[in-house]
Amino acid sequence: MSQSRHEERQQRLKEQVDARIELAQIERGVLLVFTGNGKGKTTAAFGTVCRAIGHGLKSAVIQFIKGSWDNGERQLLEPLGVPFYVMSTGFTWETQDKEADTLACLDTWQHACKLLSDPTIDLVVLDEITYMISFHYLPLEEVINALTHRPENQSVIITGRGCHRDLLNLADTVTEMRPIKHAFDAGIKAQKGIDW
Repeated sequence: MSQSRHEERQQRLKEQVDARIELAQIERGVLLVFTGNGKGKTTAAFGTVCRAIGHGLKSAVIQFIKGSWDNGERQLLEPLGVPFYVMSTGFTWETQDKEADTLACLDTWQHACKLLSDPTIDLVVLDEITYMISFHYLPLEEVINALTHRPENQSVIITGRGCHRDLLNLADTVTEMRPIKHAFDAGIKAQKGIDW
């Protein structure tokens, strides 16, 4: 391709992108969903938290199934002023106690509700909340109500597999992580700093 054809093509592309940018003038918080069976949902959420912190925005994290598990993201972000609220019972398939898990979920959800009504918080991460809804620990209607009544400029990230279709419909941005290949399937142990 000649230099002049390349320049013409790039100019057309620039004009198209500039036109889309010109049309996008609404300023408000967004609801993002990172779902799917692939690895990287929580990692993507924490990448966004790092970006927000880097721009001086105030972020907070609610983790619904992490428990007391060693958490590299928490170790990095808490000293930077990011509060973490972590569900005490940890992984639901390990506890196998629906009543205790439900109570722990509802307790953790109360922290989320406070954050979702606080206009000083720019970004709230609801990590693994999709499981709380699909396991019926947390009523979907309560989650939708809190999300729709949050401060106008507050953004929220939801992570977890099997996100309910009503949350997908409510979201502004939905990304589905799709597994192509995973080391764990080949018997490779999860690695500190890479997988958790």
